[in-house]
Amino acid sequence: MAMIRPEAEMKESGIKWIGNIPRNWKMRKINSLFENIGSGTTPNSNIEEYYQGMINWLQSGDINGTIVKSTKKHISNEIVSNTSALTVYKAPFIAIAMYGASIGNISIVDIDACTNQACCVLVKPTKDIYMQFAFWGLMAAKEELVLSSRGGGQPNISQNIIKQLRIPVPNISEQENIADYLDKTCSKIDEIIAEAKASIDEYKKLKQSVIDNATMTGIHDSEMKYTDYVWFPEMPKSWDLVLASLLFREDVRPVDANDVSLSLSQVDGLIPTDDMSERSLKSATHDNWKHVIPDDLVLNRFKGHLGVFFASKYTGMVSFHYGVYHAIRDDVYAKYYEYLFHSTTYKNIFALKSNGITVGLQNLSNGNFYSVKILHPTLDEQIEIVKYLDKRIAEIDSLLAEKESLINDLEAYKKSLIYEVVTGKRRVV
Repeated sequence: MAMIRPEAEMKESGIKWIGNIPRNWKMRKINSLFENIGSGTTPNSNIEEYYQGMINWLQSGDINGTIVKSTKKHISNEIVSNTSALTVYKAPFIAIAMYGASIGNISIVDIDACTNQACCVLVKPTKDIYMQFAFWGLMAAKEELVLSSRGGGQPNISQNIIKQLRIPVPNISEQENIADYLDKTCSKIDEIIAEAKASIDEYKKLKQSVIDNATMTGIHDSEMKYTDYVWFPEMPKSWDLVLASLLFREDVRPVDANDVSLSLSQVDGLIPTDDMSERSLKSATHDNWKHVIPDDLVLNRFKGHLGVFFASKYTGMVSFHYGVYHAIRDDVYAKYYEYLFHSTTYKNIFALKSNGITVGLQNLSNGNFYSVKILHPTLDEQIEIVKYLDKRIAEIDSLLAEKESLINDLEAYKKSLIYEVVTGKRRVV
């Protein structure tokens, strides 16, 4: 069991992020705890036969904080034999991602494998270190390792930084107790986190389903009629199907000197740029920007296929890259069309109507938007659907927020627990 031992005699570690450690523990450099610390390389990716072998080839993306039992790619015996920078490391060993999207991630690798140059491997622990304890010690040091990587250019945790890293080391028996405790406790925490993430996925699916059903068929058990539109062969009898050009028009209005800058994202919708949680580049000038008023529909032309299409709550201005549409009929409720354009069907329609060869370069032009056939319920039905969706989506979002908060709390607790245990502030006996 784990218990706090405040009476334990402590000493200064000499390292700020570690603080005090038990007096009988030692501070050791990583390069004194492993017989071999190495890396690898990337064979020529243009030569297909190099990647048609059976030898596991570890990339930084394979390192995810858990035990690695397989790799996404494999390489041939021939390229390993003919490349001095490639070594088949015998399992088990520790791997650390030195740069890239997974920088700082750490795993125990349970298979023999070569690595690319973005991975650092710690092989053959000495008699002074229990590998699983070293893993947890490195997990506690992850933030420090990432911080040490920052400088000019791409963040990079060098092998030398890893070799010189110092961690607290108790005797082998206590290392084993600590590793066993953290293995079991963190595994339970990870299970709860995984369940919460699975719940989040289900809530997101439910949210999309609620939007799809309400916007495409209404919220009542209505009599249906056939359409000539391949995307939905039926719709409620009281609804119309009209071209977008008959409902919306883009009029480019000049910006006002007092206009606040607005930005659009999947996360936040259309809000003042300064309030965005996502990173947003600020423009030095507002040449050709567009004036926006409440109930305008604002489209990110490059992300229409992702549902980045929102009704404005603000008066302000947006980049010339955005489309700004206002209703040209009195029986149009902008918020309903925001929801409709977030439906799976319309995101797929916009994807096909967008020009470009890649997702990031797709562009939904005015002409292509205007050519889309749009579901048009009565105004009363639009308002009713929006009221229903606002309520249901708020309920689902509240559940999502609870699960996300739980995950954040558990991850913070896990991080704190690892730190306290591997530095001896919480003793495992």
